[in-house]
Amino acid sequence: MYARRRHVYFAMMGTCIGLFVLAWGVVRLWSVPVAVGMCVVAMVIPPLAAMAANRRGPDDRWWDDPSGDPKSDDWWDELDGKKRRQ
Repeated sequence: MYARRRHVYFAMMGTCIGLFVLAWGVVRLWSVPVAVGMCVVAMVIPPLAAMAANRRGPDDRWWDDPSGDPKSDDWWDELDGKKRRQ
C-alpha cells in the first residue's frame, strides 16, 4: 500500500510542476489568463497530494497499536470490549 501511495504522490507532484512549467514556458505566449488558470489548478494539487500520501489504507491497522501508556491502553481495551472488568 505504501508504494502505491508514494507513486500517486509523485505523479500528482509531477503533474503540478509540469503545469507550472507548461503554463509559464509555453501557454503564456498564447493566453495569459489560461496560464494563470493552470497555475491555480497546480496550486490545488500539493495539498491533495499530501492527503493522498498520508491517508490510511484498509490494511493499515493503526488503531490496534498500543500507545505505550498501560493505563490508557487498558482503558481503551475496556471500551472496545477486548478485556472484561473483573
